[in-house]
Amino acid sequence: MICLSLSYVSFEIGADVLLDRISFSINEGTRLGIVGDNGAGKSTLLKLISGEYEPTRGAIYVAKDKRIGMLGQNQVCESELPLYEFALSVLADMSALEDRVEKLRLEAENDLSAAARYSAAQEEFARKGGYEYRSRARGTLVSLGFSDADMERPVSSFSGGQKTRIALAALLLSAPDLLILDEPTNHLDVDAMDWLAGCLSSYPGTVVVVSHDRWFLDGTVTEILDIEYRRARLWKGNYTAFREAKEKDRDVRLHQWECQQREIKRIEEYIAQQRRWNRERNIIAAESREKQLAKLERIERPDDPTDSIRLRFSYSGESGNEVLNVRGLAAGFGGDPLFSGFSTVVRKGERVFLLGENGGGKSTLIKILAGKLRQTEGYFDWGANVRVGYYDQENQNLSPEKTVLDELWDEYPDLTQTEVRNTLALLLFKGEDVIKKVAVISGGEAARLTLAKLALKKVNVLLLDEPTNHLDISSREVLEDALRHFPGTVIAVSHDRFFINKLATRILEFTPSGIVPFDGDLNDWKLKKKNASADAGDTQPTGSKLDYERKKREASEKRKEAARLERAQKEIARIETRLAEIDAECEEKASDHVALAALWEERDRLEAELMENYEITMSGGE
Repeated sequence: MICLSLSYVSFEIGADVLLDRISFSINEGTRLGIVGDNGAGKSTLLKLISGEYEPTRGAIYVAKDKRIGMLGQNQVCESELPLYEFALSVLADMSALEDRVEKLRLEAENDLSAAARYSAAQEEFARKGGYEYRSRARGTLVSLGFSDADMERPVSSFSGGQKTRIALAALLLSAPDLLILDEPTNHLDVDAMDWLAGCLSSYPGTVVVVSHDRWFLDGTVTEILDIEYRRARLWKGNYTAFREAKEKDRDVRLHQWECQQREIKRIEEYIAQQRRWNRERNIIAAESREKQLAKLERIERPDDPTDSIRLRFSYSGESGNEVLNVRGLAAGFGGDPLFSGFSTVVRKGERVFLLGENGGGKSTLIKILAGKLRQTEGYFDWGANVRVGYYDQENQNLSPEKTVLDELWDEYPDLTQTEVRNTLALLLFKGEDVIKKVAVISGGEAARLTLAKLALKKVNVLLLDEPTNHLDISSREVLEDALRHFPGTVIAVSHDRFFINKLATRILEFTPSGIVPFDGDLNDWKLKKKNASADAGDTQPTGSKLDYERKKREASEKRKEAARLERAQKEIARIETRLAEIDAECEEKASDHVALAALWEERDRLEAELMENYEITMSGGE
């Protein structure tokens, strides 16, 4: 049964068209992920679905009697109630039903005629989860990172990010039939994201979520709505399946368009040749082909992929082998330590990622290393020839009163205006974008401007505090690629699973008992944690053995992929040579209809084979 349907929905502000003729439908129980570049209109679409905005044209249908609940980006809760009491207030209907059951129980003790009403109310209470609603409220809060001590704190005393998590908890507890979430993972740590993904995977209603977190989308959604060039298209499967299908689909459509263009050109040349010969049978042949062209259903050329940022970090040259030496480091505020007794050595070329609960001290450590905060105990030394660059997740190094152009130019006054503009263009600041005040740019634009400033600085060590925050998926992938090719050392805080897994060579986990090091990527780290919780008698593979086996499997898959690619490339060369021969033979045998029919049949078969081999090369042989 359809839960949500949009029919040719458009949304305009003045002369600007934000969304154009959006049409799609999803059934009840669907978990829909909406993706697209920053500014594509994802949040606008959610507001249209929730009823906050009215479409300029078109219609939106939500199934009758469906409750809609939405969490906007950075939406916060404001209340003076203690946290746990506030969570229970969301379930006021359960509390009222509980009071009714208790009242009927007391009546039934003195009036047998009330026993039936008490039994019915008790069954309803149990069916609605009444005996678990208090533990569900507390469990939801704990799973989103709140401690037992937090339960008595008033909601108003929490930070902005914590209030967003409280708003998320309240929405999940209210369990709307259509749950709409706009970037719900922004303020969640790794464990909380795990819990939320599991919660949404088993959610009894319909879920519509906007997210730039690829791991979260892969583990949560069943369909993807891709917004591009103000239009939208629905795809089956999770994010990874969508990306593979979209790339193959575009490659196939582009190849079909190119094949048709070649055929049109060939026919047009044939017509021109026949008209030059200008005999009666030539004129007839030309007119026949002109009719053929007129009836031809033209394939539309697929749009080019949307622009992505281009990024490369400037390298200052090699540092010493020992990049950072930390001994007995401690930090805290108001007498409460965030971490203490931390010692480690970071070596050249390592990519170290800091993981752990929010508030555990990860950003504090990065700021200490960047010289923005002072430690309470211990010391650290940077090695020989180290040049450090720092990315601040809050973009505090930007000046609100400056323009985008001046913000970068003032940092690098030796550059020409053309060089500064060219750098900004690589980060998608074009035209009038460069004269915007920093105070009015979006979070995504501020992140890109901070990256532009960092990219021009010659460094060999990068300190990155949540660098993927506010970046869309394509920008995250470009950043991953830039860091993969950066020859220096990286120390980073991130909650983006894809980002960590592609880059990490070492993990520092912030735990209540201290900072625990681990050599390997995120998958190996998670497996190690899982093994650590198993029975002591169980024989578990070591991290090094798992790493060896993983690399062995990857090497085998690469060899198979290379062999298949090589076969496909040879086939492409053979088929393209034969197609060129067929075109020449068609010109020679223009009046031999029997021969032409055979040649056209052969060409159709070969072009189908060519398309299959192109798909293999475009998909990397998978």
